[in-house]
Amino acid sequence: MPCLHELASASVFCHANEAIILTDEENHVLDVNPAFTELTGFTLEEMTGKTLEAFSILPLEDAQTAQVMQKEIQLRDRTKGQVSYKNREGHIYPGMMSINRVRNEQGAVRHHVIVLSDLSAIPSHARHLNREVFFDALTGLPNLQLLTQLIQESMQHAQVTQKPMAVCSLDIDFFKKVNDRLGVSKSDLLLSSFAHRISHLLFGDDVLARVGGDEFVLLLHNGVDEAFFHKLLEAIRQPLMVEGHCVNLTASLGVTFYPNDHAEGDVLLRHANQAMYRAKQRGRNTFHIFDPSQDRLLQVRHEQRERFIEALRNNELCLYYQPQVEMCSGRVVGVEALIRWQHPQEGLLAPGMFLPIIEATLLEVDLGEWVLEQAMLQQERWQAQGIHLPINVNISPTHLLVEDFSNRIQQLLERHASVPSGMLKLEVLETAAMHDIQAALATMSRCQELDVSFAIDDFGTGFSSLTHLRQLPVNLIKIDKSFVCDMLTDEDDMAIVESVIYMANRFKRPMLAEGVETLEHAKALVGLGCALAQGYGIARPMPADQLPQWLRNWPRREGWNSLSRRQVNQPLNH
Repeated sequence: MPCLHELASASVFCHANEAIILTDEENHVLDVNPAFTELTGFTLEEMTGKTLEAFSILPLEDAQTAQVMQKEIQLRDRTKGQVSYKNREGHIYPGMMSINRVRNEQGAVRHHVIVLSDLSAIPSHARHLNREVFFDALTGLPNLQLLTQLIQESMQHAQVTQKPMAVCSLDIDFFKKVNDRLGVSKSDLLLSSFAHRISHLLFGDDVLARVGGDEFVLLLHNGVDEAFFHKLLEAIRQPLMVEGHCVNLTASLGVTFYPNDHAEGDVLLRHANQAMYRAKQRGRNTFHIFDPSQDRLLQVRHEQRERFIEALRNNELCLYYQPQVEMCSGRVVGVEALIRWQHPQEGLLAPGMFLPIIEATLLEVDLGEWVLEQAMLQQERWQAQGIHLPINVNISPTHLLVEDFSNRIQQLLERHASVPSGMLKLEVLETAAMHDIQAALATMSRCQELDVSFAIDDFGTGFSSLTHLRQLPVNLIKIDKSFVCDMLTDEDDMAIVESVIYMANRFKRPMLAEGVETLEHAKALVGLGCALAQGYGIARPMPADQLPQWLRNWPRREGWNSLSRRQVNQPLNH
C-alpha cells in the first residue's frame, strides 16, 4: 500500500477531472486536488484540518436521510450519495459524493478518499439557472434535460480515456399497481427511497437520473459487467419500508455500451430503452444488453420490408405458373401460382430472395390477398381463351390463421362469380396447422363448404405428419421435392417417399410429387402408386401468357406420352 503522500502526489490525483479530497480516519481534510480548488475556490490551506460539514458539503435530502447517510459512512467502506456544496462565493450547487474508506493491514481505518462530482456539469453559462430546469423535484436527481448533456460529456470522456461507458434504462416493474395500492404520497416516498438505494451502488462519476415516473437512467463509467447488473437487480429486490409498508420491487434493465454502440447520445438512450423493453418481454426482473449488430440487421430488415411494400404498391410483383399433370394419362390437372418480383434494378427475383423478409408478419397476409386476387383474375382471362384449369395458391400460416380468412375467401369468390366453383385450390405448409390446430381445422372446413379444396404442401417435412394426415381435411398431399429429387440415388429419400405414398393410400388421399425432374422419376413414382406430379422435368414455372403454347405442345412431349398404368406392376431398379 503506497503512503498517503505518494497517493496524493500521483498523477491520477493531480490531473483528475473530478474533485478529490483526502481525509484522515476521523474525516478531517488532509489534502485536496487542483480540480477541487477549481470547482469550489477553496485552497488546501483553507481546507486542511476541517471537516466536510464545515464547508457545507451535506446530503441533499432531509435531515433524516442525512443521518442515514452518515451512519452508512460509518458502517460501510464504500458509499455514495447526492450532496450540495458551497463554493467560496457562497453559492450552493448539487454534486455526487462517493467515499472510499482505506484500511491498513490490521484493518484499522487509515484514511478516506472522497470524490466530489459536479452535477452542474452543464455549460458554465447555464450554471445559475433555476435548479428545476435540470433536476427532478422529487428525487433531486438529474432530469432528462441535464441527462442529455451529461451523456454528451460522458461520450467525449470515453473517447479521450478509451474506456467504455454504459447507458442503462431502468424501469420499475408493475409500478402502477404499487402506486394504486399505496397512493401518490407514499409512492413518491418510495421512489425517493428507491433512487437513494440505487445511488449507493454507483461509483465515482457515475450518474443516476430520473427521466419520468418510475423510469431512471444510469450512466456508468467504471467498467461494469453482467455481475454488476445482477447485483443491481438483486439490491432492487430487497424490501423497502415506506411509512410502515413493506414493498417488494423488481425492475427491468436495458443496457447499451458506448463506443461499441457508436451512436449519437439520443440514439444511445433509445437503444437502452429498446433493450429495457426486451427485458420486459423476457419476463421482467432481468436485464438485456443491446446488440448493435443485431439492431443493424433489424434496420436492414425494416428497410427491406418497406421496399417490399413499395413493390406491392407499384405492381412489381407477378405470378408464374407451373403445370401439374397426371402422369399415366398425361392430362394437365392444374397449375400452381408462384410469386416472382420483377425488380427494376435486380431483375426477376425468386421467392426465396424476398419471402423470408416478410415471414411471420402481416405483410404475408397482404401478399396472400394480392396473389389470390391475381389468380382469380387470371382464371377469368384463361376462361376467355377456353382454358379451364384449377389454380393452386400457397397460403402462409399467418394468412391461414387470420380470424376472418374464410370470409375473405367467400368475398373473393363473390367478386369473381364467373369462375366455376372448385377452380381455386389452396396449399398450406404441413407445419402451418401446428400453430393452432383447432383454428386451422375450423377455417379449412368453412372454406371447403365454399368448394375450395386444400393440399398439404411439403408433406413429410413436419413433425407429426401422420397426425395431420388423420386430422386435417385435406384433398391432396404434396410430397416434398427435397425427397423426390434424390429418391433415385438416395435410399433414405426413397424410403421416405415410399412411406408417404403408403400413408396417403391407406388414408385414401390423392398425392402429388413435387421435384419431378426426369422421366425416370416419373416412372418410379408411378410404380410406387403416385399418380400426379409437377417439376422441371414437366415444365418450369412460366408467365401466364406462355401457358397456352405449352398446353398445345405438351401432348407431343416425347417419352411422357408413353407412360401407362402398366408400369405400376413393373419392378423398379433401385
